[in-house]
Order: sequence, then C-alpha cells, then structure tokens
Amino acid sequence: MELIADESVDFGIVKILRERGYMVIYVTESFSGIKDSKVLEIANQKEILLLTEDKDFGDLVYRFQLQHKGILLMRLNNIARHERFKLVADLIDKYFEELKNNFTVITHKGIRIRIVK
Repeated sequence: MELIADESVDFGIVKILRERGYMVIYVTESFSGIKDSKVLEIANQKEILLLTEDKDFGDLVYRFQLQHKGILLMRLNNIARHERFKLVADLIDKYFEELKNNFTVITHKGIRIRIVK
C-alpha cells in the first residue's frame, strides 16, 4: 500500500509506516519545496492517500473544490511525538480502506471521516 506524506508530516510517522510495510513517498525527500496543489496532484495521479498536518489542504478540497483520493489531516500537536506516531500508524492500519477517497481529521479527541460523494 502506497501513501504520500506532505512536508509538514513528522518523519517519525513516515518511518513507522515504512516499518509496517507501507510504501511512503515523503515530499521532503522527493519533491522538497513544491506547492500543496502539486502534492495533491501527485496523490491524485497515483491514486493514493495523502497525509498532512497542513490545514491548507482543507481549503484546497472544500474552498477550491479540488479532487483528492483521500486526505488524512493530523491535528495532534498536544500529544507526545512517540504517541502520535503509533496513533497515526494504528489508525491507518485499521481504517485504510475507509480513509481512501475521504477527508479525515484526527485529533486527540478522535477521528472524523468526512465522506466525499
């Protein structure tokens, strides 16, 4: 299973996902400095889930009506780093199919999957 992680994503999340067998394209490694719209374009071309901590992707999807193949927006700044890594990896393991093609937000309070029609 392949994912793309925006530059805003902590490398620890990328690392744990790779350890669990996911193929993760990390923008910082491959496309450093590209615009958010280009990251979204790459995710769409490859038909893969986009991981981000950048709220601007919400604007791209809801304000500018750009298509996506699934976005996981992580709002976990108030959780210890090592706990964040495991929480995100466990969420992706458990809900990978539900995350595809939907806009999901994860916070310390839980997850909200917004189904896109």
